[in-house]
Amino acid sequence: MSPVSPITPSAPLRVLVVDDEAPARDELVHLLAADDRIGPVHAAASGSEALRILDAQEIDVVFSDVSMPGLDGMDLTRVIARFAQRPQVVLVTAHQQYAVDAFALQVADYLMKPVRAERLAEAVRRVSGARALPGPQEPASDEETIPVERAGVTRFVRRDEIRYVQAQGDYARLHTDTDSYLVRIPLATLEQRWEAAGFIRIHRSILVSTRYVGQVRMRDGHCTVVVDGEELSVSRRHTRALRDRLLRQTG
Repeated sequence: MSPVSPITPSAPLRVLVVDDEAPARDELVHLLAADDRIGPVHAAASGSEALRILDAQEIDVVFSDVSMPGLDGMDLTRVIARFAQRPQVVLVTAHQQYAVDAFALQVADYLMKPVRAERLAEAVRRVSGARALPGPQEPASDEETIPVERAGVTRFVRRDEIRYVQAQGDYARLHTDTDSYLVRIPLATLEQRWEAAGFIRIHRSILVSTRYVGQVRMRDGHCTVVVDGEELSVSRRHTRALRDRLLRQTG
């Protein structure tokens, strides 16, 4: 892969659009080219063609369809994730069921077809705000978003909105101050990924954001924490780790 040169926040984005259907591909190229934040726009009709372009061109963001023959959008994203210096990826699809899988792949955004101009502009804003100097990129701790589905509508919940998470089998329920959302992500996956952002396991089925822990209570040797007015039980095996984490944060 060709080296990626440093870019500044004001530099136009170098874009690659990947879609096996020419009308959808051409429409997305047209919409992107009309945005002042977008520079050169390349197009590919398959995942394999996209990889050839990525090897030859400097690309900041890939807008890829998901359902394609051969190397589909998910597979392409997994390959890009192994690049030493990788572009951001925005997945574009007509199928809502891929949203949670997209989260696991750390994509920058997830667009539903037909793509609306205002929603595409938001994706470009998100990508422009997240880009940095070359190198492996991780989402900023408070900027990461999680796709959630409800009544056929996909929305994104910011991680810094989440107070705690409850395990429900292979799913997890994300609790914010106003609502809760069920996502198909194991609690163990979230625990590992969000540890550096201040989330800690307090029970085999509960993960909490320490920023929202208002009180720690001890009664008859049993520990609980109060998160936004709700009291959550802390198991004995996790009590010491929670105490040590809170002490480090306040020390």
